[in-house]
Amino acid sequence: MGKSDILNILRSKASVFTFKDILLATDNVKPLLLKRRLNYYISKGELYHIRRGLYAKDKNYDRLELATKIFTPSYVSFETILMEAGIIFQYYSTIFVATYQTKEIICNGQTYSFKKIKDTILINNAGIEDRGSYFAASKERAFLDILYLNKSYHFDNLSPLNFDKVLTLLPIYNNQRMTKRVQFYFKKFQADRTPL
Repeated sequence: MGKSDILNILRSKASVFTFKDILLATDNVKPLLLKRRLNYYISKGELYHIRRGLYAKDKNYDRLELATKIFTPSYVSFETILMEAGIIFQYYSTIFVATYQTKEIICNGQTYSFKKIKDTILINNAGIEDRGSYFAASKERAFLDILYLNKSYHFDNLSPLNFDKVLTLLPIYNNQRMTKRVQFYFKKFQADRTPL
């Protein structure tokens, strides 16, 4: 890994890199040699070591991007997206991520909650948005992800949801219980919109 390699990494749009990302960006560098070179760039302040196997340009990295680099495949979802969309009003400082295992990790003071969803759902990209350096669920997909893991959940405001999109995404989950819950929420949504 030469100076030009590190400059290419620092110029990229991404703010977080895995060891594998960096290894692929270099020309046939042996992993042990790459680790030594990374340690050199960290000591010079040109790279920031987040945790084992994860690096950033500096301490101001995108925490949502990091969330999807810890485990792959993964995407930001659940309360993180619903809060952003105004569907739930409760504030969560934790970043919630859909992936292949359930685990909670604290990194640089930020809590990341990884929730396991079935592989067939996880790898289906319907309702998943590319945000440049990471993937995130649409509000409709996040709504369904929550219902997939929770038999009941309180949503504060269903008006941001497009129920046509919800119904289009629903078959991904192949779950009768969810279908009934979605119908319940849809009826509640329509009743709330009906003028007195």
